Amino acid sequence: MELSLFHHQHHPMMFLNCPISLTICGVYACDVAGAVSTSRRALRGAKIPESDYTTLPNGLKYYDLKVGNGAEAKKGSRVAIHYVAKWKGITFMTSRQGMGVGGGTADENMLESLQPYGFDVGQSERGTVLKGLDLGVEGMRVGGQRLLIVPPELAYGSKGVQEIPPNSTIELDIELLSIKQSPFGTPVKIVEG
Repeated sequence: MELSLFHHQHHPMMFLNCPISLTICGVYACDVAGAVSTSRRALRGAKIPESDYTTLPNGLKYYDLKVGNGAEAKKGSRVAIHYVAKWKGITFMTSRQGMGVGGGTADENMLESLQPYGFDVGQSERGTVLKGLDLGVEGMRVGGQRLLIVPPELAYGSKGVQEIPPNSTIELDIELLSIKQSPFGTPVKIVEG
């Protein structure tokens, strides 16, 4: 069995203009004018207190690192995301995992690493995407970046998967890249006769 963030899926799942020196989470770089530059990577690496997250009734917790200004992800939307999945702070799956590895040329490896993961919002009951990811993307806007704390019942549940033990909470770091209306629309029941 292949470890996958997506069930039954074959997927490999600031610049601050400030006159003073600022330190954000101990990571900073000053330019000649004294402005401070922090990367999203530095901000994402910072531990956001769980009390700063919004908790939904189903137990899913989210924190918006950046609210996007594009279209909003709703049920029926086809979304493209980049993600990093962690368990106890250790990355076990990412949409960029192919970067720099594999038998292809450097250009082929770069193209593979830049492939976002796409799915239809509201289709987690089909078993193709984790319910916590599906619910966590809903309501995001294109360009947004969100951290999720996914409880076991919205992740791998009581079964776990490979190195992820049963009843484990996982963390997802997601970036919503694009949205379009699903080409599949609403499933249609075919009646033979």
